[in-house]
Amino acid sequence: MGTVSPAPRPVAGDIATQRLLPRESPLPMAPGDLGKSRVPDRVPAPAGAAMAWRRGLILLSTAALTGAGGYEMYRVLQVGGVTVLEAMVLALFLVLLAWVAFSFASALAGFFVLLAHRPDAATGAELPAISSRTAMLLPTYNEDPHRLTARLRAIIESLEATSHGKLFDWYVLSDSTDPDIWVAEEKALLALRQAVGTRLYYRHRADNTARKAGNISEWIMRFGAVYDFMIVLDADSLMSGQTIVRLVHAIESNPSAGLVQTLPMIVNARSLFSRVQQFAGRLYGPMIAAGVAWWHGSEGNYWGHNAIIRVKAFAEAAALPQLRGRKPFGGHILSHDFVEAALMRRAGWGIYMLPTLGGSFEEVPPSLLDFAARDRRWCQGNLQHLAVAPARGLHWVSRLHFMVGIGAYLTAPLWLLFLLLGMMISLQARFVRPEYFPKGFSLFPTWPAQDPVLAIWVFVATMGLLLLPKLFSLILLWTQRPVRRQFGGALRATAGVLAEIAVSALMAPVMMIFQSIAVVEILSGRDAGWQTQRRDDGTVERRELYRKYGVPTLCGVAMAASAYAVSLPLLLWMSPVIVGLLFAIPIGALTARPATGRLFVTPEEREPPPVLRRANELSASADLEARPALMELREDSALLAFHLAQLPPPRAARPDTVDANLAVGRAKVDASDTFQEAAAHLSSREVLSILNDGSTLSTVLQKR
Repeated sequence: MGTVSPAPRPVAGDIATQRLLPRESPLPMAPGDLGKSRVPDRVPAPAGAAMAWRRGLILLSTAALTGAGGYEMYRVLQVGGVTVLEAMVLALFLVLLAWVAFSFASALAGFFVLLAHRPDAATGAELPAISSRTAMLLPTYNEDPHRLTARLRAIIESLEATSHGKLFDWYVLSDSTDPDIWVAEEKALLALRQAVGTRLYYRHRADNTARKAGNISEWIMRFGAVYDFMIVLDADSLMSGQTIVRLVHAIESNPSAGLVQTLPMIVNARSLFSRVQQFAGRLYGPMIAAGVAWWHGSEGNYWGHNAIIRVKAFAEAAALPQLRGRKPFGGHILSHDFVEAALMRRAGWGIYMLPTLGGSFEEVPPSLLDFAARDRRWCQGNLQHLAVAPARGLHWVSRLHFMVGIGAYLTAPLWLLFLLLGMMISLQARFVRPEYFPKGFSLFPTWPAQDPVLAIWVFVATMGLLLLPKLFSLILLWTQRPVRRQFGGALRATAGVLAEIAVSALMAPVMMIFQSIAVVEILSGRDAGWQTQRRDDGTVERRELYRKYGVPTLCGVAMAASAYAVSLPLLLWMSPVIVGLLFAIPIGALTARPATGRLFVTPEEREPPPVLRRANELSASADLEARPALMELREDSALLAFHLAQLPPPRAARPDTVDANLAVGRAKVDASDTFQEAAAHLSSREVLSILNDGSTLSTVLQKR
């Protein structure tokens, strides 16, 4: 492939006048067609021997566990014949147990893989040599520019330390719609460019078509032709330079690979909620990832960031179609990563996972409400896959990925329905008079006969499938002395697992209600929109606590009253669910607060890797003062010159495309005598439109 001519090292005097974009090298990327497919020209290299045997073992294990559990549940429910309600409970139990058994079988495979201590082929003592050109892409949408560039600078410095930095170009691809954040991004990027002196480019899109997926596609169609690979980052992503080089080497060594990724670890957790997620992800995540990599092989999935992608494969196969119909099911695909992986695999490119490579990090929302808000968007994106799963030519494992993603959200209302039906059966038995003598001739009455001991064993077995993977992860920790020490010792790690189980058990019923509401809203046609994610403070105002957690609390009251109306033992039986719902408000408030201590310790917290330590140092020293965009441009001529250089050339607007916000903004500017007066009367949307129009911007800035 060709190469990008390196930009000259900037100096303070000319940095503002540089456009900071390389010469365009377009790469065609036509929208995909879900109804058409062709025989691929290539076959992905297998990730392991006897892949069919591995997959068969996972599916047969799932079927065996589901069948055995379903049979025992049938024995519990039969009371002289299965009623309609009991049949519904049995059907739901089979579906939910299959889901649990499938996850258990995959996690068990990961346990044995890690127990054998088999590192990924890409790992090694020496850093491999690479020769390909790679673009590092950082899409951003209304994120804190200072923290964003702090993380980016840490990655750049880490990569430069490998002596391979000259092979990488860096792009910040902004979709920000907040005018103050947009200008702050430009200012931060100018400062970063001056600090690192590398090939760092910035592009802001005025039109946010297709969100992140459209942002990446637009870059490919403008600049993608000269790059072999691209690594897509998220705003909270962090990667070490060595990991980036090893990912490049891994995909270079496999010509049929379209995508290679490793497991991102959660870092920088501050609240109790995020610390629990960080601990669970660090301890259980490697085993789960090793399991899915063991049987996914070259038909893996894509998690949307911190992965290296072959640009040619992506442009050729991963262009997303626009789904028919209205939102939320129609329109642009939200959970685009699953679809991109499936389309690349359909074209014959392999999708691989290196679960033990390490050096990849991300952050997590600071509170349960922030997590639920992000989860609501993911829920809509996954339910959209109902229209994608039947696409022609997909590999059956890719279809399975779609069904697993859909099931991750549909199981929440199914669990809720399962609980409600169980309570209805109990209420029926308590208040509806049983029919001892059914119609027809019978010598003996039909006496109700239940086996409470068997019911308890079924419950224990189901809970075992849910909790045993956590115990397996703990066993792996006990067998690895260096890792055990990084978690603070076996005793502290064991206490952390028990505490994590307790906290997660309290939060799980609330998430069940939130996800059930999300599914109902989406099915009724409500779109999730595109909100900015909070990264740091998880503190929630009291009014918001009552408003958001009110529905789960009311559900808890209704369940508790219904269970108590039957019997005290039923109330105690339902208490794990009821307690979490009844105390949703204090649990939500407590878990959102900052939390420190010796519990939930992770290796990255005890001994932060250099790239993480450097990113946190830069974030702590960043200037977080937010200033209005127009004021920044008025006082900084270099920043203004850079901003104007970024704007596309003006085009004659058609009558049907007139920007109303710009027209109103111009009128306000013309009616104002001073800059301060104009700035005070302009709305955020009007300022955004003015920032995109060089002539109007110059007019307002030149006022006295």
